[in-house]
Amino acid sequence: MTHLFKIFGVLALSILAPFAQAQDVWITRELPFVEFEVDGESYVIERNQDNAAVIAPEFAKTSRPCPPFCVQPTQVAEGVKTVTELDVLDFLQDRVANGTGLLIDARTRKFFVAGTIPGAVNISYKQFSTNADNTDLAGALTQIGGKPAGKDWDFSSAKDLLLFCNGPWCGQSPAAIRNLLKLGFPAEKLLYYRGGMQDWHALGLTVLVP
Repeated sequence: MTHLFKIFGVLALSILAPFAQAQDVWITRELPFVEFEVDGESYVIERNQDNAAVIAPEFAKTSRPCPPFCVQPTQVAEGVKTVTELDVLDFLQDRVANGTGLLIDARTRKFFVAGTIPGAVNISYKQFSTNADNTDLAGALTQIGGKPAGKDWDFSSAKDLLLFCNGPWCGQSPAAIRNLLKLGFPAEKLLYYRGGMQDWHALGLTVLVP
């Protein structure tokens, strides 16, 4: 993954130098911003250039009641890798852009429409529920590349998935991941961005309002 950032950093500096030089806040020393395209839509992710910017008010609260807003473990499930913001950016460029991966905002719709990570799709954790009364499950599993196989599902051709929700205190994406594992989705095709929108906002990274 690291070599992709190095390559892009060189390209960004040489091809898009005027824009990069105008930036005061880069993502890393080598990476001023990230550009990618999904389904014909172009996106740019950078950090807020206002040095006086503070975290969004909706993510400033420190003490939400637990349960349900409990601190999540570093590893959400065996075999599922927990990733950072840089890994999310790499995933967007390397897998989402070429159609082999999906960045899934596993929050309920009201959170998604208020602001999400550019390039993400909204499949609520509720849609992955294994409860018998969940009528959205088949559609959600089809969207990620699953195919019905009798009473089970075949995920051999499914996309790689990176899921996130509101932050380290949010259980929505962990719930989605655990339900996918129950359904037989391969752990090695799952990634968990534990920091979620809390950390994304804290770093001043671009937020898209759909």
